[in-house]
Amino acid sequence: MSKKIAEIDDLVAPLVSFRRDIHANPELAYEEYRTANKIEEALRQLGLEVHTGIGATGVVASLKVGNSDRAIGLRADMDALPIHEETGLPYASRNPGIFHGCGHDGHVAMLLGAAQQLARSRRFDGTVHFIFQPAEEGHGGARAMVEDGLFDRFPCDRVFGLHNWPDLPAGTVSTRPGPIMAAADKFDILVEGRGAHAAMPHQTPDAILAASDLVTQLNALVSRRIPPMSTAVLSVTQIAGGSSHNVLPAAVRVVGTVRTFDSAVQDRIEEALRQVAEGVALASGTRMTVTYNRYYPATINNAAAADEALAAAAIVAHAELAPDPAFTSEDFAFMLQACEGAYIWLGQGRSDGEVPLHHPHYDFNDDVLATGIRLHVALVERHLTI
Repeated sequence: MSKKIAEIDDLVAPLVSFRRDIHANPELAYEEYRTANKIEEALRQLGLEVHTGIGATGVVASLKVGNSDRAIGLRADMDALPIHEETGLPYASRNPGIFHGCGHDGHVAMLLGAAQQLARSRRFDGTVHFIFQPAEEGHGGARAMVEDGLFDRFPCDRVFGLHNWPDLPAGTVSTRPGPIMAAADKFDILVEGRGAHAAMPHQTPDAILAASDLVTQLNALVSRRIPPMSTAVLSVTQIAGGSSHNVLPAAVRVVGTVRTFDSAVQDRIEEALRQVAEGVALASGTRMTVTYNRYYPATINNAAAADEALAAAAIVAHAELAPDPAFTSEDFAFMLQACEGAYIWLGQGRSDGEVPLHHPHYDFNDDVLATGIRLHVALVERHLTI
């Protein structure tokens, strides 16, 4: 252990600088040109075989040592969020309204550190594919890479994705077999009446009243239409309609999200949501158009891969089995549908408190860079043991 820790000491400070440069110059989904170029340059300096433009702006580098045909994939996401940063840090975003508020800058730095260490230590037998993915934040970059032939061009026995987790203390690594992140669905329901003067509501079906009834019934859907032993969340997050205090609007839009771990529960919720909308429309005399988009599937860890991840984590950190999955979502799910593997949480919580992901005051904790590098290395050396 002490030898491995000493071996990466010289890597950390330059990677902190690299991470903060990426943080100061964030780019949104499928626009990660500067980020991808810097990653490519760093990987080529290591003498790795580098491929670009995979899934639009994705980068994959491969390192083969020995004669084994075994292979492992390690993934880091690159994109930032459309959020205004409020940290006030010296390296705060220079791009207004764009912010690395989820720590993808840290993920990139950790995976580059692993590439640097593995390229010089070479204590494994097989191939490592370093996967730098675009567009994780709601735009399906993992799916784009898979559809662009990721695992056909770079076959992997297993693939692992690592994400910082502010809810866990720094120095802790956690994962679990089976579901670890939820499927994410979006519903958008257009409620249409005809519109009228507010003083003459009898002249039109009331779209606002119908939308209000719809929201009430949707909020009871999980508790009354889904079996109590199942797990799901439905949240209405937007209601938009109307332009004046004395006009009944012709249309109101109701938008929200559904989170599930079981496809059968997902099917049941969508069916029930459509039935509720149809019933409220019939009762209110309005017309309702439901658009339902299942944009990310549930992230399901392979049990053996999760065990392998926990065993590797125990070498470099405090490893613990996650008792429950999270209701947030992750497009690494698409990679796990195409290749067995596991998604891993890396604790980054500070003793004096930690703000959550996607918060305008969030910043990746550079103190866990070394742990992340060691974890990636341990995964490779364990899976591709000599």
